[in-house]
Amino acid sequence: MTTILEEKIIELTIDGKTVTGKPGESVLHVARRNRIHIPTLCNHADLEPYGGCRMCLVEVKGVRGLTTSCTMKIAPGMEVKTFSPDIEQARRVSLELLLADHPLECLTCAKNQQCELQTLAAEFGIDRIRFRKTREYRQPDESNPFFVYDPNKCILCARCVRTCRQLQGLGAIDLVNRGVRTIVAPPSGLSWAESTCESCGECVARCPTG
Repeated sequence: MTTILEEKIIELTIDGKTVTGKPGESVLHVARRNRIHIPTLCNHADLEPYGGCRMCLVEVKGVRGLTTSCTMKIAPGMEVKTFSPDIEQARRVSLELLLADHPLECLTCAKNQQCELQTLAAEFGIDRIRFRKTREYRQPDESNPFFVYDPNKCILCARCVRTCRQLQGLGAIDLVNRGVRTIVAPPSGLSWAESTCESCGECVARCPTG
């Protein structure tokens, strides 16, 4: 007889390894619990899945193309592959595109050696940028006395936006504009000091870059 506990356990395979999880869990969550490495930038344990950075792409048997493991819910019998030439190439291109628009000033950046983008660049062995810069220089917002928002270092992972909305319940900032002009900013063209930001520092604490 199947017990209630057994009914709540989902069995799947990741890279040929049989693992288990609970309904509603993501592939990324289950993989990490089983010490299977999947790189991420926009994902954070405190926040809802976003799938914006495209670094956590995986292959799922029966699913067309690559999918973000942070948003893919596990299912019984699911077969997941976290590494292949196609996955590696897709992740590398996503990372290189971010680096192309990022200032190459790691040694003078306050986040040097603590930057998640820098860590991934080292992991993928990226030592040169193949793509042209697409974003123009933007003046940093220094209006808040506690921190500086530098849009040139921002990778638009929306961790700060989601932190403000999901954890603080404020929604003081958002992703504004479109395409290469997108930045994180308060609505209606306000500066950070003029917004409803309470300078709690939670967004800064979760930022993966400088």
